[in-house]
Amino acid sequence: MVLKIKTFTNQKPCSFFKALGHPRITENLNTFKKNTYPTIYDPEGHLDDFLSMTRLPAPSKVYVQAIEALKAETSLISDIQKDKPQKLLILSFEPEKHLSQISHLLPQTCEISSLKELRLPNEMLTDPKNYLSDLNFSTNFAFFREEGGWHTRLKSANCWAKYDSQNSKLWAILLDGKGEALAQWTEDISPTVHSIEIDSRDIKNRFNLPDFTGQLFVHITGTKGHSIVKYALDTFHDDGTLSATHDANAWPPEYFSGLPAPREGEKVILWLQNSHPITVPAHGVSLNLMGDTHSATLTQDIPPFGTYELNVETYFPKAHWPQQIELHAGNYFVRPRYEVINSKGYRCMAHMNVERVDLKPDTKLKELQDLLGKGFILPAPLFPTDHFTTSILPTPMSRELRFLPVKALIYDKEGALKANYTFGNLPRYHKEQLVLHNVHELGQDYGHVELVYDFKAGDEADGWLHALFRYEHKTLPAQAETSFGSHIFNTALTYKNEPQSYKGPPPGLTTGLFLRVDDDIETFCHLIYPVSISWHKTSDTQLILYTKEGTPIAEASLKVPQSGSRQWIYQDTFSPADRQKARGGYVIINDKTCRLFGYHGLRHKNGNFSLDHMFGF
Repeated sequence: MVLKIKTFTNQKPCSFFKALGHPRITENLNTFKKNTYPTIYDPEGHLDDFLSMTRLPAPSKVYVQAIEALKAETSLISDIQKDKPQKLLILSFEPEKHLSQISHLLPQTCEISSLKELRLPNEMLTDPKNYLSDLNFSTNFAFFREEGGWHTRLKSANCWAKYDSQNSKLWAILLDGKGEALAQWTEDISPTVHSIEIDSRDIKNRFNLPDFTGQLFVHITGTKGHSIVKYALDTFHDDGTLSATHDANAWPPEYFSGLPAPREGEKVILWLQNSHPITVPAHGVSLNLMGDTHSATLTQDIPPFGTYELNVETYFPKAHWPQQIELHAGNYFVRPRYEVINSKGYRCMAHMNVERVDLKPDTKLKELQDLLGKGFILPAPLFPTDHFTTSILPTPMSRELRFLPVKALIYDKEGALKANYTFGNLPRYHKEQLVLHNVHELGQDYGHVELVYDFKAGDEADGWLHALFRYEHKTLPAQAETSFGSHIFNTALTYKNEPQSYKGPPPGLTTGLFLRVDDDIETFCHLIYPVSISWHKTSDTQLILYTKEGTPIAEASLKVPQSGSRQWIYQDTFSPADRQKARGGYVIINDKTCRLFGYHGLRHKNGNFSLDHMFGF
């Protein structure tokens, strides 16, 4: 049941599945599929994607252009002259160039059709002359809810203006739980690095909608530089509950991992949101406990663009934290979110992560310790342990990984190593977590933790080290969790595209982070300065406050010690007058001396809080 679609080829994004799966062409696609196409010319190699995305039967005859694409079930286009087909589908959104090459080989009575009738209108295209350019499909999905006192707010900014984009627009479609379009709208985007904000309360009022839980489809046109639509997503309730997640990945993979099993008294809800205009069939996706060959299949369909609420306990009644679950997603979902509802009723949202199918253990990583020091590092905040408990759960994120040798290094905010913990050589099915109730070395202050490979315990490392971090208030119901993967930080040497750069080739030795701020709720940011080997003693960090129109109005500086961290509060850093001028704006965190890693959150006076990692900008 896996969708045979290509999402990347030679590290470059493929857009054919996005072109056939765009919600704006759903009606035209349904009409298109009512026809029959017994003979297809596939000059661009899209046949598998086409049949998967349309569920049409395989044609009786397929022609190809490239000799190397010839298979037992295909014919070369040069043979079409003797076959004399009466109907021919050219599998291209730009058929003219292909038809001009073969028109003299076809009978005059041959009926020609193509994918041209499924093209988006030109006003929605960044590059009309190259329809499958990834810039024409700068799209993403977002979980979106306005129901039962719950609200959602997406926030980003026009980062493409940095690449001299001048005519950007936002096209949005709100889809309900059944996948039906509730609303569609278009907004002009200022040619400056303008704030982008979509609030579920505003959309409900603007279009006079009923309550909804579904997904928001966002398409940005006029993009330059890249086609990635990044955003921060806050989910919150009238009772003061706060939670945060994000996205920067619009490519549906075959597998996800890192879904936690519930603890006693907890409920874990997995939101499966179909990213395509075709049904996810019953038994088309499955889940299994990490390391277990037995799987549980989803026994019902999910309609096109529909949303399904899955209670983990229903499928795994005996599973308990710290067990974790894999999802065989079959390329149907962009980014499944999940919600943990604790025993006190507090709900926090997070997301699963892509589980790689193309990654094998790299034995050279152990050999390169002298050159790369700590090598791959996964940093995360530590809150004061007199008020918070932090749980750390390493999560295997490659299908090939059998063991995970890992240890945790605990630093105070000044960069002094205060403690370490060795997990050992964890098997794939492990149930090991590190629970930090009381870190005496930190006292009542904050710090951070770094997960790194422990080559004394084992050597099966692949550079795709992930973990789930859960933060719980000790006396209040509030909690949050987030997860991410490791990188090599702050070394002039490079290894396999590391240290990654926010822009351009490695090494990435500078910082550019987007911080969404709330005008009325305390916004905090936890910046960490991880180093694989020794680097500058302190960072030279600028915090630049922008209006929603993208105009800088205030700046503050920050010095983060090497291997240290700084948690700063937006409302304490910028004056009330500047914050008033910047309402609806954002903060960009820049540093030209080192690469920082950041987490952002909101915090009510009653103790409710949210937390998630930031994205590069």
